[in-house]
Amino acid sequence: MDTLTLWELAALAFASALVGFSKTAVSGANTVSLAIFAAVLPARESTGVLLPILIAGDVLAVLTYRRHAHWPTLWRLFPAVALGVLVGVVFMMWADDAAVRTSIGAILLLMASVTMARRRGTAKAAKEVGDEDAEGASSVGSSSAGSRAGRIKARSYGVLGGFTTMVANAGGPVMSLYLLSAGFRKLGFLGTSAWFFLIVNTFKVPFSVGLGLIDARSLLLDAAMLLFVVPGAYLGKRCVDRIDQRLFERLVIGATILGGLQLLLR
Repeated sequence: MDTLTLWELAALAFASALVGFSKTAVSGANTVSLAIFAAVLPARESTGVLLPILIAGDVLAVLTYRRHAHWPTLWRLFPAVALGVLVGVVFMMWADDAAVRTSIGAILLLMASVTMARRRGTAKAAKEVGDEDAEGASSVGSSSAGSRAGRIKARSYGVLGGFTTMVANAGGPVMSLYLLSAGFRKLGFLGTSAWFFLIVNTFKVPFSVGLGLIDARSLLLDAAMLLFVVPGAYLGKRCVDRIDQRLFERLVIGATILGGLQLLLR
């Protein structure tokens, strides 16, 4: 932390505030945060530094949207996500900083592509969707949850989400795509995402400690950055109903692509 410049600390503070904002307003926006952390810090270590900050944002999101989660969807995803996390742990055991940096860059570009595909595929549906609470999600997936196709879909997204969140803290776009494809509306989406990432990110902590990604020095930096998560989350909560979603997603996608390219070409 004492080797970071003022500009680098400012960039990390902005990224931390964006974590809070994304957790209470636009899920997936923190792909910009992980790009900033991976650019300022060694890529491999940046995943461990960012994890406690993400968990703090998850706690704030759960406190805000805890009543709107759809638990059948969560229980359906967790086994596959756990498998994906374990695959990511194996990868992180041998990957050096260059491999992790390249992986994060590639995952960011992949997630940007996935997000753009999702936006094109759901543009018509998004126009018809209003602000609904979790009652709208109570029947989500009810027709396909027990089908073979529904189970395969949940397992596929779960493994990919678990791997990307372990390697790059980048499971947000994967889960966003899954939840939106399942028909979740705004509050049901935010509530289910909040509980999902709080549980999954907490599950990752022992592995990150064992891999040496979280230690006393990283926690010291986290303590400083956590101060910026709360105002970011508060701003997100105040703005969630006023955000021009389409414009914001375009900005996030653009920043994510630039971050991914920067890591690949670094």
